[in-house]
Amino acid sequence: MKKHLLYIVFFACNLLFAQNKHDEQELPLTRILFVFDGSQSMYGRWETGAKIDVAQRLMGQMLDSLQEIQVEGNFQLALRVYGHQRPVPPQDCSDTRLEVPFGKGNIYKIKRVLKSITPRGTTPIAGSLMKAASDFTPCENCRNIIILITDGVEACDGDPCIVSKRLQKKGIILKPFVIGIGLDEDFKTSFECVGTYFDAADENTFKNVLGVVISQALDNTTAQINLLDIHGKPTETDVPVLLYDHTSGKIKENIIHTLNYKGLPDTLVLDPLIVYDMVAHTIPPVRVDSIVIHSGTHTHIGASAPQGNLILKASTRLAKNIACIIKPQDQETILHVQHFGTSQRYLSGTYDLEILTLPRIIQKGININASTSTTISIPPPGLVTIQTGVSGYGAVFVQRESEFEWVIDLSESSERQVFQFQPGLYKVLFRSKFAQETVYSKHKEFRVSPGSSTIVKIN
Repeated sequence: MKKHLLYIVFFACNLLFAQNKHDEQELPLTRILFVFDGSQSMYGRWETGAKIDVAQRLMGQMLDSLQEIQVEGNFQLALRVYGHQRPVPPQDCSDTRLEVPFGKGNIYKIKRVLKSITPRGTTPIAGSLMKAASDFTPCENCRNIIILITDGVEACDGDPCIVSKRLQKKGIILKPFVIGIGLDEDFKTSFECVGTYFDAADENTFKNVLGVVISQALDNTTAQINLLDIHGKPTETDVPVLLYDHTSGKIKENIIHTLNYKGLPDTLVLDPLIVYDMVAHTIPPVRVDSIVIHSGTHTHIGASAPQGNLILKASTRLAKNIACIIKPQDQETILHVQHFGTSQRYLSGTYDLEILTLPRIIQKGININASTSTTISIPPPGLVTIQTGVSGYGAVFVQRESEFEWVIDLSESSERQVFQFQPGLYKVLFRSKFAQETVYSKHKEFRVSPGSSTIVKIN
């Protein structure tokens, strides 16, 4: 009994620590549903008495331990029993019932119902798990846990493994606990796919297992996210981080990574029953999958995220109107669109830049190094006015080495157009819409200098 109580006391102390340290982090309501075996086999002999008598007595002691902390603790209990309503034969696979729904202060009622159970029927574990899904009423911030206590395997046509995985995938429950009472060795593997299995081979083990399972079910533990710099130290911060339930894919935490007053990653309260996937939204994002949080242990979650700054500079008058597309080197994936006149952090690496000026400027192989700044500047454009005198068809080209590259088409309906072009040698090509022969096509070259103003007339 003493060891059993120690687990409960440990949980209570750990819960108070988590609540005191993270008053601003709203802890979820923990709802524990006991799914209890009331089938005929529970009359079987087990050490000092029938299995049902031993289970009733030890569960009653465990519930007494929880009685005092339920008022302060953020948890509720409920009880579902199967195999206790109709005798076999004949077999009734619908014999499962929610005997005590969730609520505060219902421990005495659960104890009373447990004592009144008379084993009679079969073992519909899969059906009981399916029904249990509706025992958890809708809740915005709840963690739903099933503790299955059984001395036998599925006796009906259902598959408890499939049902358990389906409920976890939908986010209805967390991974269940399964306590096997005096189960044959051949049957133990049947429950490993249902949930975290504990083998209660004897009465003392069952008592201790109950304490361990309850403490794990009610526990929250601490963790910190270490965003590592180029030297492997957790100095990177101020990054949005999302934590997902690996099984259901649902978001469990939304934070902006923070260093505390000691310069260390701030502590989070996380659920040790959840396997997490983490996405740190650096550019590009960093992902860490299948993170296991160890109950009662401060867990360090590491992710390599060395970052450097990219500073885009242009004349004050034009900076906000010019954007730059950032891509990984030699890839077409767009990571970000950054405007000139801004600074943005990126993971250290090599990138390709496409600056949306006229003409576009392509800069490949730009290195952004950790803890440093890389500055890209562009010269001020020149103002170019193109006058055609009539409407027509045309385009502007810029010289690139030995060839001319298309920049922009002229408007078919305008006789006067104004552009801001980067410095360089240009050619405008034009034909009046009233001219029906290619011989009437006209062209003219012009040069643009930084900050200049140029008028190009097509006669």
